[in-house]
Order: sequence, then C-alpha cells, then structure tokens
Amino acid sequence: MKPALQLKLGQQLTLTPQLRQAIRLLQLSSIELDLEITAALESNPLLERPEDQVDADDGESGPEEIDDRAATEAESADEADYSELEDDWSSDLDMTPSSRRDDGEDGEYQGAAAQAEGLVDHLLWQLGLSTLSPRDRAIGVALIDALEDDGYLRVPIEEVRDAVGLPDPVEDDEIEAVRHLIQHFDPIGVASRDLAECLLIQARTLDADTPGRDLVQRWIDEGLEGIVRQPADRIAQKFGCDVDAVQTALDLLRSLDPKPGSQWSDTPTEYVVPDAIAYKRLGRWEVRLGSGSAPKLGINRHYQSLIGSAGRDDAGYLRGQLQEAKWLIRALETRADTLIRVARYIVDHQSAFLDHGPEAMRPLVLRQVAEDVGLHESTVSRVTTRKYLYTPRGTFEFKYFFSSALSTEGGGEASSTAIQAMIRRLIDAENPHKPYSDARLVDELKNEGVTVARRTVAKYREAMNIPSSSERQRAG
Repeated sequence: MKPALQLKLGQQLTLTPQLRQAIRLLQLSSIELDLEITAALESNPLLERPEDQVDADDGESGPEEIDDRAATEAESADEADYSELEDDWSSDLDMTPSSRRDDGEDGEYQGAAAQAEGLVDHLLWQLGLSTLSPRDRAIGVALIDALEDDGYLRVPIEEVRDAVGLPDPVEDDEIEAVRHLIQHFDPIGVASRDLAECLLIQARTLDADTPGRDLVQRWIDEGLEGIVRQPADRIAQKFGCDVDAVQTALDLLRSLDPKPGSQWSDTPTEYVVPDAIAYKRLGRWEVRLGSGSAPKLGINRHYQSLIGSAGRDDAGYLRGQLQEAKWLIRALETRADTLIRVARYIVDHQSAFLDHGPEAMRPLVLRQVAEDVGLHESTVSRVTTRKYLYTPRGTFEFKYFFSSALSTEGGGEASSTAIQAMIRRLIDAENPHKPYSDARLVDELKNEGVTVARRTVAKYREAMNIPSSSERQRAG
C-alpha cells in the first residue's frame, strides 16, 4: 500500500449557528417565542425593547429609534383604520378561548390560563370531611391515588393494600367498604371497577320515582351492551313494556356519566394566542400579524458605545453579545416575514371558506404553498405547526386549512374538509327515524356533484365522531 492523494467532488449542507437559530425560532409557538425573548433580554445587555430605549435616553432619539418610532406610528394609524372596521363583524367572532383586550390598543387577544382542580384533590377534600377513622382514611388515600384519569379503579386490590402502608394488615372487606363510600363522593361513580358498576351506582342514587330508573337498573343487571344495541320495539317486547317507556329509560341512561373522572382533569386549560389576524377591508381579505409574532427588539446604544473604551476582555464579551443580539433580531425579522407570507397565501387561497364556511374549503397541500411562496416544504411545515389564524369564523391552526383533494363530476376538485362539512349538513337535515346510511350519503353527495367511495364516507363520518345510521336511529 502506498500513500496517495485522491480528489473527490461532493456537496454538503452546513447549518450555521444563525441558521439553526432561525429554524428553531420558526417552529416556536407565540407563547414559547415570548419566553425565548424574555430570556434573551435578561441574559444579553446589548438587547432591549425600543420603549426601554426611550426611557433610558430621557427622550433623546437616535436615527434607529426615530425609524422605529415612525414605523410604530404608521402601524398605529393602520390599526386605527382596522379598528373602525372591527365593529362590522366583531359580533360574529368566536371569542373562545382567547379573551379580548379592553385597553383599546390594537385589537389583540391575550390568553389566560386557568388551572382546573384535579380529581385527586377534589376527592381528598371530601375524604377529609368524612367522619372516618385514621385507618379508613389511610385506605381512602390509597384508593384515590390509584384512580385513573377517567375515575375508574383498575389496579388489583393487592396493590391498594400494599399502598396503604399501615403496620397492621388490611383486609379486603375494609378496602371494599371504603371504596363503596368513595363511589358516592362527587362525582358519583368514581372508584368503580367497570362501566356497569359505575352506571348502576349513579342510577341507584336517583329518586325512586325517577321515570325509567327501574328499567335502567334491570338492563345493567342483565348485560347492558347486549340490550341497548337492539331496536326499541324489541327491547320493549323483551321487558314487557311499551316503546315510550323504553325511550324514557334510554334517555335516562344517556344522561349518566360513563367517565365520571374526566370532568376533573388535572390538565390545565390551554388558551390560543393568534399569530395572525384575518379581517375584511373594503371587500378584500387582509392579514396582519399579532403583536406576539412580530416582537420589536433593538440594540442598547449605551453598552454598544462602551466597546471602544472597554478593556480587552470586556470588549470581547460585549462584541460577542452584540453579534448574538443582531443574529436574534435578524432571525425574528425572518420569522415574521415567513409567517405573514404563508398566512397571506392561506387567506387568499381560502377566501371562499372565510366568506361561506367549511363547504367552500379548497384543497391545499404543503408542496403547493412552498412552490408558490418560494420556500422549502419543511419551512412551510414548521410555520404551519402550532401557529393560529384568527378569523371571523373562529381561531384555527394553520394546518386546518390544508386538506387533500377529491375529484368532482364537473372535473374540479373538492377538499376533504369541504366533503366532511357536506356530510355533516346532510346528517343534520336527515329524518331521525330514517337516517341516511353511508351508501345513501354517497348517493346524496353524487347528486351534489361529488363522487366518493362508501368507505371514504364512513372514514370521514367516524373522524367527525358521528355514529352509524343504526345508532343514530336508536338515538332518535
């Protein structure tokens, strides 16, 4: 073997620190972006908000600040024009989950998080009010801690016994006695082993003269699932009662809660802060960014001026912080520009949806946006994830406006979102006693110029959590 030189030609993509930072900021939600900026302001003395600069200079404005102020004034003028138009459609806005600001600044929406009380805390509070011995209370704590999010107790009794942690052995009947007590806490039916036990506890707590109560209890005792799937007339014949009594019992059964713990979820309520706002102005749909998506940062001129007079180490530190500040400002500008370009494209493409609703939604895929806007498909994917558009029809994630295309008889295309909306409209208007089967829905859609397969209709119906025709008939 002899040493030799070899020449190879190839391509390699190198992600610079600036590019990595831009990509990372692009995929952050508006709330995460605010946290990122707050952390940067605290750690980098060269960064500041423009309003902080005005206060620090006692009103003396440099050229950069004058430009920022002019831009702010221009934006405020635009926002004033926008606020005049707001009244035309503000009554139609869905204000949930964001709450409207009432400070009159710019029509933005600020989120507020509300921490819901957890199921465990709620049950422990009731346990503390019960007149139980310390031994039974320890058993109750072990039982409550073993509950799942939906309120059911699915762990073996041995695990509960081991979790009690008392010096004296705990008997199974002691655990069962405390469990039955907890089942009557609020919400009724928690700590049940299965659905039948959960519903039976709830039915038994109803007044004895509640219409349908006795029949519901008989159904549960004799196997609930095998009964309620039968037609009402067959159930009436089996239990020796009329159809009206069966319908009353079915209504009562549906009023019971099959997952009593779900309403006490420990997960905090999440509120959406819109990244862009779509509004109609002079008959044309326009888009503007939310203030959280276009934060304004500047360079602190005081610290920048110290670089020339500082010592070597301090000057090197300040130069590094200055470079990082410039990178961040540039990355934020790029993020805002990319966001508004994609938002404007979506609004222009889906203007029919904004005017007429889901049935007018047009097909749209990431590749199409990337080609038309001049971005990479992965960039469009990042900018449409966890980014929200506020419209007169509600607040939607950017991804909501993307859907596949299905051919129509006229040679055009319809989006899957539009077809789902058509299916829902047909089902809402059907005769509840003779609901449409999936095959009949296919025929109805074909009459409207949309040809889809029966399995596609079934898939869309299930995706919208709409029961089958036989289940809808029993419910009707």
